[in-house]
Amino acid sequence: MATLDSVLNKLDGTLSVADQKVSVNDPAKFRDSAIDTLIYTAVFGADDEKAVARWLIWEAALELGIYASSIHELYITRGAGKVRTDFTVPAMNMRALAYHKAATALRAAHDIKAGALIFEIARSEMGYTDQRPAEYVSSILAAAIKSGHQGPVFIQGDHFQVSASRYADDPDAEVAKVKELSEEAIKAGFYNIDIDTSTLVDLSKPTLLEQQQVNAELCADITAFIRGIEPDGITTSLGGEIGEVGEKNSTPEELVAFMERYEQELDELGDYAGISKISVQTGTSHGGVVLPDGSIADVAVDFETLETLSDMARGKYGLGGAVQHGASTLPEDAFNKFPEARAIEIHLATGFQNIMYDHPQFPKDLRERMYGWISANHKQGSQTEEQFYYKERKRAIGEFKQDLWDMDEAALTALMDSLYEKFSLLFDKLNIKDTAGIVAETITPVKHHKTLADFGIVEVEQEDVSDLSD
Repeated sequence: MATLDSVLNKLDGTLSVADQKVSVNDPAKFRDSAIDTLIYTAVFGADDEKAVARWLIWEAALELGIYASSIHELYITRGAGKVRTDFTVPAMNMRALAYHKAATALRAAHDIKAGALIFEIARSEMGYTDQRPAEYVSSILAAAIKSGHQGPVFIQGDHFQVSASRYADDPDAEVAKVKELSEEAIKAGFYNIDIDTSTLVDLSKPTLLEQQQVNAELCADITAFIRGIEPDGITTSLGGEIGEVGEKNSTPEELVAFMERYEQELDELGDYAGISKISVQTGTSHGGVVLPDGSIADVAVDFETLETLSDMARGKYGLGGAVQHGASTLPEDAFNKFPEARAIEIHLATGFQNIMYDHPQFPKDLRERMYGWISANHKQGSQTEEQFYYKERKRAIGEFKQDLWDMDEAALTALMDSLYEKFSLLFDKLNIKDTAGIVAETITPVKHHKTLADFGIVEVEQEDVSDLSD
């Protein structure tokens, strides 16, 4: 195949292919430089080159002992009280420079023997960052190769969310969109998915059971769908959500109402493994609340509620615990409180984006072009300029993706150095040191080889994601 030969020729003999089997001939050289070339091709090459490069990354990762995996077993084991509960798994949204950031995060994790960490991207982010699941998986696996990682890599679909407005117009079509995305993601290697039907909680209903009915019913329906398409040997780690982030704080009574309905609905659909965690609202919002001067308002997280719900999720329902969203802009001294509250997982995104945009070595001309594009394509409204750019600058990431990857090496290195410090601090606060051993003890290795035919480029119609959460 001409394209395969062309891509292999770029890799300086580090990889070879015979009878659909990929061999890594020089692991050190491959990690040092060839993987940089290969992932760049997987992201920015012609469609046939992308397909070949993504297949080579998947198979080379397997050859090097790296594989996409589900964290379900760890969470259920924790729910059974068989592993320690004093750490909180960081789930990190790699919006921009996914390959570079993930490699940096893994380097920081390896330094403290941490294995319990997740790389994720939301339905909304896939749109404005121009990263479909197959590309994102390639970036994360390439980062694992680059960093010298071995073992499972947890890649997650964050906020696979039902749009309340589109659901009101055509319920079946909107649920089908989430199912189609789930199928695309699982095929690519996302073996962890957060189902978010919390947008359909109806607080106008007289009882909690009625308020949570549609949320629980659709979460169970999507759960059953995913169980029917996941690969042999994989139990995808699934999460539910009982309260939309940014709205009213969740309560124990809401958790009970949701789980009662969810378990009943799932039982009626068949004998399926359920969710392994539950997302709750405790006072935060995605990206933080931006003040007129561009600073972030202080947020009071209800850690008592988080602890109560996490303990109830484990003790009453056997889940790993409760999940905290919208936390990356919190003050640093708040993060140690999440493992103290025994939260199972925390989602982090905007803080990493802020480090990139606000770094003194981020190219000024690139920032100006990105901000100019934002002004030309998005309305400022009544916001101050500082509020507008802070809120909307994430939307320029996809448009300028290649410019970001082509950044001056010195600037890119400075950004990654700052991110390494941030990852290290967060990992310490979240107490994931020495969790590599827990991962090894609880996660069953399941390695699925693929063929080049599995990596055809999927054409996906762009959708309006402006009303979806990150």
